[in-house]
Amino acid sequence: MTKSLFPGFDGLMTLSRREGVDVRPTLLRVLTDLYVQTRVHSDDEQRQFVELATRLIDQVDDATRAAVKAKLAIYPQTPVPILQKLGLVAAQEGRRVPLAREIPAPPVAPAPARTPTDAELRMAANMAMQPKDAAEIHDMFFRAAAPERALILHNLAQTPLKAAPRIPTVRAKRAIQILEMAAIAGDVESFTLELGDSLILPSRVAAQIVDDAGGEALAVAARALDMPSPNFQRILLFFKPAIGTSVNEVYRLSRLYDRLDDRSALVMLAAWRGSTLAVTRAKYQSSLHDGERQRARAGASQTRPGVQPGSAPGAKTGTGGSSER
Repeated sequence: MTKSLFPGFDGLMTLSRREGVDVRPTLLRVLTDLYVQTRVHSDDEQRQFVELATRLIDQVDDATRAAVKAKLAIYPQTPVPILQKLGLVAAQEGRRVPLAREIPAPPVAPAPARTPTDAELRMAANMAMQPKDAAEIHDMFFRAAAPERALILHNLAQTPLKAAPRIPTVRAKRAIQILEMAAIAGDVESFTLELGDSLILPSRVAAQIVDDAGGEALAVAARALDMPSPNFQRILLFFKPAIGTSVNEVYRLSRLYDRLDDRSALVMLAAWRGSTLAVTRAKYQSSLHDGERQRARAGASQTRPGVQPGSAPGAKTGTGGSSER
């Protein structure tokens, strides 16, 4: 199980300790989610899970350990060594420790009195920069290789261009939950629709972000939603298998994401929105230009009358060539 999903597990752990990008909480959560999705495991799968999870449980934060403990406490096939490690069974008797009643969640804070409408957000975004500038930034980013993209994003933090407004917090949190569920399910269509809807992007641009092989565009979109780093890492591991199975790619994008400035992401978001307006204008200008040319050709092809209004008819001549009087 874990070998097929994480062939570079040891390499990720080494890079995490050496380079400071801590992916251990994400790995433990993902391992646990994968394990509890199946009710029956082979001896080899169980051995691998015990080996990997035991290494990680002592190395993650309390919040991650508590989340994993809650899932494994109600899963009937959790291995006994893991139950003991998490304090869910007595160390010697092998019986589960009675769990306390669930603590009620704190009341949700009321939503802001008035959230800007999509139309207001679109208007503010489209006015952020000139459509031509937006289209140039959009095209330059997607044509660039990974090192150039990192440099572009770094420079955007210092640019005087106006950034897009932040996504309202309530809307962003809902989007993060939906995107993560779609990523785990491998539902590309739902993921793309939610990304475009939450960031107020046309379907063409949302699909371009999702299909981008490098992953930097997805990192920018996630940062624009203020997505926590562990959620972004889980999306990488589930939704982008070409990236998730590569130690270097997971590390590279995790480091890029942690260093990515909020302003850079919001300026790029404004460029993505504005580039659509530039494309629309170019299309209509081309249509208008073609119409003008067609009208000009039609006017030139019209024949003038042989006799102009007000002119006298030509005189008839006789057989001898003399005019009749």
